[in-house]
Amino acid sequence: MKSVCVFCGSSLGTRPAYVTAAQATGKTLAANNLEMVFGGGRVGLMGQVANSALAAGAKVIGVIPEFIANKEIAHGELSQLHVVNSMHERKALMAKLSDGFMALPGGFGTLEEFCEILTWAQLGLHQKPLGLLNINGYYDSLLQFFDHALAEAFLSPEIRSLVTTGNDPQALLNAMMEKEPLLYDKWLETDAET
Repeated sequence: MKSVCVFCGSSLGTRPAYVTAAQATGKTLAANNLEMVFGGGRVGLMGQVANSALAAGAKVIGVIPEFIANKEIAHGELSQLHVVNSMHERKALMAKLSDGFMALPGGFGTLEEFCEILTWAQLGLHQKPLGLLNINGYYDSLLQFFDHALAEAFLSPEIRSLVTTGNDPQALLNAMMEKEPLLYDKWLETDAET
């Protein structure tokens, strides 16, 4: 893994632990000689993780649609900033530039980006690891939903296992790097049997 895409909020949230985790994530990526790819904004947790990664010497690549560059305040001090035309282009380029994906706390946008790239993994479009940084139990209810979907047979155990979780950036990154890729053909055979 050479680069990690970080999905996270354009707000700071209510708990100082979210900011601390974002800063720790940036430092962790730099300490592991990983490039960071993200949504290109300088506000909220996005700005915190980017600033921390830059300060620690990491290459940081932002991808932001022109129509929200002002709203999310495009970061002006990145290693690279790609300004694209649409959200679809943004997500496609972020996926292309990244070898793994990590979601920190965030809202609808963070959830949508993570779930889309998770769906792409389910469909066999990539075999890159995915992790949720579950700070202060932020993603507990989402993980409970995933388990509920598994129990109700809307997910197979193999697909449920695509999501790696942790509450420490380094431990989560280690788990992501150790993750065995899902063999899509094998999963299809297993899924067809159920």
